[in-house]
Amino acid sequence: MAEHEHVRVAVIGSGFGGLGAAVRLRREGITDFVVLERADSVGGTWRDNNYPGCACDVPSHLYSFSFAPNPDWPRTFSGQRHIRAYLEHVTDVFGLRPHIRFDSEVKLMTWDGERLCWEIETTRGTLTADVVVSATGPLSDPKIPQIPGLDSFPGKVFHSARWDHDYDLRGKRVAMVGTGASAIQIVPAIQPQVGRLTLFQRTPPWVMPRVDRAISGAERRLHRALPFTTQLRRGLLWGLRELQVQAFTKHPDELGLVEQLAKRNMARAIKDPALRAKLTPDYRIGCKRILLSSEYYPALARPNVDVVASGLTEIRGSTVIAADGTEAEVDVIIFGTGFHVTDMPIAERVVGAAGGTLAESWKSGMQALRGASATGFPNWMTIIGPNTGLGNSSMILMIESQLNYMADYLRQLDVLGGRTALDARPAAVDGWNHKVQERMKRTVWNTGGCTSWYLDASGRNTTIWPGTTTEFRRATRRVDLAEYEVIRKADAKPAEADTAVQQESEAAA
Repeated sequence: MAEHEHVRVAVIGSGFGGLGAAVRLRREGITDFVVLERADSVGGTWRDNNYPGCACDVPSHLYSFSFAPNPDWPRTFSGQRHIRAYLEHVTDVFGLRPHIRFDSEVKLMTWDGERLCWEIETTRGTLTADVVVSATGPLSDPKIPQIPGLDSFPGKVFHSARWDHDYDLRGKRVAMVGTGASAIQIVPAIQPQVGRLTLFQRTPPWVMPRVDRAISGAERRLHRALPFTTQLRRGLLWGLRELQVQAFTKHPDELGLVEQLAKRNMARAIKDPALRAKLTPDYRIGCKRILLSSEYYPALARPNVDVVASGLTEIRGSTVIAADGTEAEVDVIIFGTGFHVTDMPIAERVVGAAGGTLAESWKSGMQALRGASATGFPNWMTIIGPNTGLGNSSMILMIESQLNYMADYLRQLDVLGGRTALDARPAAVDGWNHKVQERMKRTVWNTGGCTSWYLDASGRNTTIWPGTTTEFRRATRRVDLAEYEVIRKADAKPAEADTAVQQESEAAA
């Protein structure tokens, strides 16, 4: 990096959120920005998660940018390599590579109240930025539980998001820890080659069939020749999911029929009543993310697979021990135990106006105005922030809504003029969070009777959006300056700032 480099916007991360932000900045006519990426290529979670069987559980045409439709998706549900290739394609088509700084992990971001800018320390140098857009994503830092004896395990250990492709699993005795979205894809992918597979399951998931198929050449030719058909397909997929939201957010009892369908899906593959009992959840479907697989249950029924309906609690040498006392001798332990979602590590590296970190500000739970702005951290925004997650649809829809908000945020700074910053007012953040949490009370995620990664350590749901994507888009269409404190350099006249805010509010009204 150039010495004393300054940019208008620094984007952190080059997954869907970061690349989407970069495209939107260019479309807004902003070219004075950088994308700081800790790895050596783009892709985010679709770069890091490359385990066997890795694929998306959202249909391909919905899990892509509206401004970059892909008529050539090969399957209705795309695999990891196709999604990563799509992100590389977006990077090239929109000319983003000159803006990306690879191998530039952010170590610290500190707000400078005198200069009204962020000082950003990376592994490749320091720079400053007027605005920071954090797009590190909630599924970026793997979580491995602290299990007694793990450090002395003589075999191989790795997380699903850090898959060791050099390690040969053929004939090995494998412990798979966890039964989330990654595990149900990994299990059927590795089951045929391993010697024995022991699955440690704390909580069984609800699993529905994954109705995946190859997209025919005729379909792809149609989408290329008539681009509106791609948008029509995307619109239909979106609409169906919007119609489902009421059941998740207001009428969880209506999900009973879906539970019956899931049980029938299980019964077709699992004939052993004892195994079926182990795999049947005791909570309302939808409380944890509904998983899609047509191969998971058949794999569990194979003779070289054991399901332990208990979590892994101790390791003694090569012996892994579950909470119920079940023991197994294994050569390798694979953790499919999720990520740091409600305690994102990036929050420890953001130091705000008062000198404290974002992690300290969020110690009682994450919260941000419209999922983007946190009090005490001026000109800092997050993509896929608190309460922006979805339980049934595509996160790309939420990302694009937040990009609308980001674009208007930058326009407001231009209108205010000069060296200016916006800091979310505490009352606005609290008011937004209160409304979100009140709506959350009757959702299936809070009432379904499960413990999930949607909830933080205190049991609050700080990850999921309790409404439709349409509602969120409406809520993030523009920035309301009344929800922010306008900060100017000391030599600016306060009256000018107040007048600008008043004029902007009147214009918006």
